[in-house]
Amino acid sequence: MSAPMIDHTLDEILNLAASHFKVPREKLTPDDDFFKTLGIDSLQALDLLTRLEHHFRIELPDYELQGVSDFRTLASRIQARL
Repeated sequence: MSAPMIDHTLDEILNLAASHFKVPREKLTPDDDFFKTLGIDSLQALDLLTRLEHHFRIELPDYELQGVSDFRTLASRIQARL
C-alpha cells in the first residue's frame, strides 16, 4: 500500500468529515480523534462511516472499526478495502 494512495484516501475522508459536520477543513489533522475534534457521538460517527462507505463504495465490517477513533487509522482500514 503506497503512501500517496493512503494520503489521497485520508484527504478525502478529512474533506468529507469537514463538510458533513461543518468544520473548517484546516482544523482537522490525520491523527485527530474524530470524536473529540468533531464533537460527535457514536451515532454521528456511524453516520459518517455510512457516508464514507457510500463514497468509497466499500463495506467496513464492525470488527475492523473497533477502537478506531483517528482519521489515519480509518484511512488505512478503508484503503485496505479498495
